[in-house]
Amino acid sequence: MGRSAYIAQLEQIPYREAWDLQRAIAGAVFCGGFPDTVLLLEHPPVVTLGRRTEPGELHIPQGAKVEIVETDRGGKSTYHGPGQLVCYPIFDLTRHGQDVKRYCRDLEEALIRTLVPFGLEATRIEGLTGIWLERPPRKIASIGIHISKWVSTHGYALNVDLDPAPFTEWITACGIEDAQFTTMAREIGRPVPVDEVRPHALGALAEVFDLDFDELPAEALPALTLESAPGRPVQRAAVSK
Repeated sequence: MGRSAYIAQLEQIPYREAWDLQRAIAGAVFCGGFPDTVLLLEHPPVVTLGRRTEPGELHIPQGAKVEIVETDRGGKSTYHGPGQLVCYPIFDLTRHGQDVKRYCRDLEEALIRTLVPFGLEATRIEGLTGIWLERPPRKIASIGIHISKWVSTHGYALNVDLDPAPFTEWITACGIEDAQFTTMAREIGRPVPVDEVRPHALGALAEVFDLDFDELPAEALPALTLESAPGRPVQRAAVSK
């Protein structure tokens, strides 16, 4: 039996709304009265800018219907849109080894395991960020996190079934010139609903982080607060994978 945790299976919600929810939950987790929580969702089209984004990365065509949001996560620019499974683990890392590098490796491992049931053998590639398929290298998932007071926000984005063109036509995604991006649907050769992937993503997180998930009670949401309790040292980190 793993440690108790919450899962919120959300639909497509705006990026800023999801970010506000993450921060509210992070405050509650930090205060100690709220378990580790995972949000699984999709976003409408949005380009998010990490802390290391450079001006030359953006080449969004005029008239494109896409929101642009500056964030506090690590890394550079990336794209989110319908057909992409976004996972936001809000974890107290003092319960998970208190090691940011280990946390990133565990997120990568969870992604790799998520893809196994679909016959996709994903991997890490030395010197490149995110999760890839090889020969030739094709990026299928990105990771970008923020750690404050040892509580994580942001997470990963897995390309399930969407047009990957914005990754190369609108931005220099993750700051990598000439990177190739792919999707589960493209690799498998059939449409893949995001809802088909959700249970595998949740199962992989449960295995890797030793968690036992229950649905986040709807009545818990109004009680969430952004306030943090004093007395614990602040550890901040922003990491992109």
